[in-house]
Amino acid sequence: MTLIGIFILYLALGALAGTMAGLFGIGGGLVIVPVLIFTFGFQGFSAEIAAHLAIGTSLATIVFTSISSIRTHHIHGAVRWELVRPMTVGIIVGALSGAWTASLLSGPMLKTIIGAFAILVALKMLLEANPKPGRDVPGNAGLGVAGGFVGWASAIFGIGGGTLSVPYLTWCNVRMQQAVATSAACGLPIALAGAAGNIWTGWQNPQLPDFSIGFIYLPALVGIVATSVFFARFGAKLAHKLDGRLLKKIFAVVLILVGLRFLLS
Repeated sequence: MTLIGIFILYLALGALAGTMAGLFGIGGGLVIVPVLIFTFGFQGFSAEIAAHLAIGTSLATIVFTSISSIRTHHIHGAVRWELVRPMTVGIIVGALSGAWTASLLSGPMLKTIIGAFAILVALKMLLEANPKPGRDVPGNAGLGVAGGFVGWASAIFGIGGGTLSVPYLTWCNVRMQQAVATSAACGLPIALAGAAGNIWTGWQNPQLPDFSIGFIYLPALVGIVATSVFFARFGAKLAHKLDGRLLKKIFAVVLILVGLRFLLS
């Protein structure tokens, strides 16, 4: 397939990721990373770097898509900035550490970990296992530690952190709307630090394909960003017209199949 054909594929992936993010309220990284791993394999990229390249590219796309999301939530006054600031300190340290951790893992091992994570997220969606408010918001030190864990895990899985930070914030008695908005605001430092970490750890890797900056593949980045923001709005509108619970269960089943494919390959 020509580079133009591959770029069209990335435009389609951005549309899919954006629609899924708007429809299900999940970060696009949960869609982008598995599809990129499959696509990079199809392009003949080395299995040793395909997962690393997918994670770094996903985080780089979140830098752009999160800005639009933050702006929308901020206009509605839903972002708890007093929580974002202390969490950001931990997030930056955690995301850089997560990128370094991922670089120490082999490509197949990283793919297996991503597969297991996809299955866990899918089971959470199927069982609707959301934590009940059980404690008050901790002080700055506690928020920093929580941000460090969220940033570390997010940089390994190539996500914006909402899958982890929203349940944590709701457990801390933050209202769901504010938890989602605050999590979205935390997604930007996760993406910035995670993308920077992947540029650093992948710099001058001899197995990288052309048009890469570290573990970020530029054609995929441009194609996904070009369509994902628009289609996220489309997905959000679609969510009000369709049976969201049924669609979420279908998506969870797809995630399980993808996860099993990664675990068994």
